[in-house]
Amino acid sequence: MVSPEVAGKSVRPWVPRLARLMDSLFRVPGTKIRFGLDTLLGSVPIVGDTLTLIVGLGMVVEALRLRAPIGLVGKMVWNLIVDWVAGLIPGIDLALDTMVKAHTKNAKLLDEHAAAIDRAE
Repeated sequence: MVSPEVAGKSVRPWVPRLARLMDSLFRVPGTKIRFGLDTLLGSVPIVGDTLTLIVGLGMVVEALRLRAPIGLVGKMVWNLIVDWVAGLIPGIDLALDTMVKAHTKNAKLLDEHAAAIDRAE
């Protein structure tokens, strides 16, 4: 049984938009490679990656609003930490930022959680 406070709640529309903005807004011409502001901001050492980490925490707050299980919240935080650490590795940081796509992973986790809540009602 889903508690009344959570029932009927869904992921807010800004979540998938934020994931697209951060991870796949742009495409490298002639390829299927997509990247977003995470990659661009990540080109500023430490500060850029820290900003994208802070932005990503918004989705973690959304997970808490939806009363997501601690395991799911932990996965989301882990995705952000991996993205942040990958951005700190000189020389390969931009390639890793392009591949990790933490915001997209977290948006998908949230969407799956909201769908599970809907099915449980």
